[in-house]
Amino acid sequence: MKLYYSPGACSLSPHIVLKESGLAFEAVAAPTKTHKLADGTDYYTINPLGYVPFLALDDGRTLHEGPAIVQYLADLVPEKKLAPPNGSWERYKLQEWLNTIGTELHKGFSPLFTPGMPDEAKALAKTRLEGRLKWVDGELAGKNYLLGDTFTVADAYLFVVVGWGKYVGIDIANLPHLGAFMARVAARPAVQDALRAEGLLKS
Repeated sequence: MKLYYSPGACSLSPHIVLKESGLAFEAVAAPTKTHKLADGTDYYTINPLGYVPFLALDDGRTLHEGPAIVQYLADLVPEKKLAPPNGSWERYKLQEWLNTIGTELHKGFSPLFTPGMPDEAKALAKTRLEGRLKWVDGELAGKNYLLGDTFTVADAYLFVVVGWGKYVGIDIANLPHLGAFMARVAARPAVQDALRAEGLLKS
């Protein structure tokens, strides 16, 4: 299968999950600014929506939403415990976290990266994000990961999204539980492999 990604974008989340899974895959850079692949292919001819991540299976089936992609990947390797079993209470808690990260954090960053967005709108978005991150910090108290002691696909997503803060002036130094979480996830070999593959971590 192929994962289309753009360095440092939300596609880093499934990239991390693929590295954690041990599954065979090809990572294909699809820059979100040019929408041109290395061979000159127009990315829109592959994914009409033009964004990443995009997972293409060998049989032609595709997925284009990060939370769906990472759950699919986790279910291919249940022994890795990247997601709780389907039907369990813990699985619904995982889905709750994936939705919270996607709607309250991921989309919350959008105004801060949008060219031409008025400063007042950016300030409001930043204040809202900081409040959400403070809440996440509280949820991580006494836990290594979002669901407890086991790393899941939700942790990969949170790690990627929170990591964007350094580009837009959101400081988590006063959020000790979240800061410890970020350091813990960054130290995972699979995470380092994915960061290195995207040119975000020097060897």
